[in-house]
Amino acid sequence: MKVLVTGATGFVGRHLVQALLARGCEVRAVARRVEPARALPWFDQVEFVAADVHDEALDVAALVEGVDALAHLAWPGLPNYQALFHFEHNLMADYRFIKKAVEAGISQVLVTGTCFEYGLQSGPLDEQTAPQPANPYGLAKNTLRLFLEHLQREHPFTLQWARLFYLHGAGQNPNSLLAALDRAIDAQAAVFDMSGGEQLRDYLPIETAAAHLAGLLLRRRFNGVVNCSSGEPVSVRALVEAHLRERGAALRLNLGHYPYPTHEPMAFWGVADRLQNLLGAAHDA
Repeated sequence: MKVLVTGATGFVGRHLVQALLARGCEVRAVARRVEPARALPWFDQVEFVAADVHDEALDVAALVEGVDALAHLAWPGLPNYQALFHFEHNLMADYRFIKKAVEAGISQVLVTGTCFEYGLQSGPLDEQTAPQPANPYGLAKNTLRLFLEHLQREHPFTLQWARLFYLHGAGQNPNSLLAALDRAIDAQAAVFDMSGGEQLRDYLPIETAAAHLAGLLLRRRFNGVVNCSSGEPVSVRALVEAHLRERGAALRLNLGHYPYPTHEPMAFWGVADRLQNLLGAAHDA
């Protein structure tokens, strides 16, 4: 099986490429710049193409020639979730690219969605929970899914919409919580400022999430929405304390230094039953 991965040098993309190679897939990896790709361990094992998939002049038919499935991860501008460019630019640019790929013969498309499609709803969220996006990023992603579902009626193809929750690991945004904590530990700081830490979230190591995405791509008949989540709510404080134990650090947490964010509910997590049923209990994540 040959998979075209867009956003291949991004946080999720670099790990998905590795997971696909480990499962015997061929990979055509696409990113805007070749330099970051050269630094990744899989560079010599893939067919790399430097291209901007939002460029309207791009020959998409040539890009997808000989490919069995498209894993579309590219989405510029993150982690700025509030900017209008998500629906003023990215939404239609993404739709045009995917439509051209489908028209060129791609029959299977996996797109990474987001837990922000659910908006400010609390508690366990499954795939039947009606999306209520509350920021431009979530709105744009959910609208793209609706556009693609309508496209399926005119050009039948398999659409696998994988909603990502909170991911952590190598290559994560340097401003993310655990990356900031690692910097504080490495700097031998005595104190780490954070919120009260009682928020409940759904966390996955990036390697596990990438394995799930690779597994979905290999389930070629699956069509629909699936939460790429752990199914287990964990408090932010518990996540931080576990990371401190892993690092053997005795840093003091200054709880309550930052207010709780207003753009997220205090407690929400993804129900992972559909994912587990698709991939099986013995999935090699």
